[in-house]
Amino acid sequence: MSAKRASEQLLAHLPFGLVLAIVAGGFLRIAQYHWREGTVLIAGALLVAAVLRGVLTPERAGLLVIRGRAVDVLAYTAFGALILFVSLTIAKGPTS
Repeated sequence: MSAKRASEQLLAHLPFGLVLAIVAGGFLRIAQYHWREGTVLIAGALLVAAVLRGVLTPERAGLLVIRGRAVDVLAYTAFGALILFVSLTIAKGPTS
């Protein structure tokens, strides 16, 4: 395998790595009892995934590709918006 091909494969995983890094930050905030900030970060990660899946080619989007582009973008956006809505509307929880 050539060095160019190996670097292309590595670059294809960067979008997924970025999304995972944001999710890890969200889990860290949740572990620190800042659940609202953590869930907002997780929702943001899904929205970032939707944008990246929408603008990148399937070869560049790497592991963000699950189904067709439209289905992926719709699913990432819907789940991200739903998590964001729930995290911002729950009031007076034990760790709010």
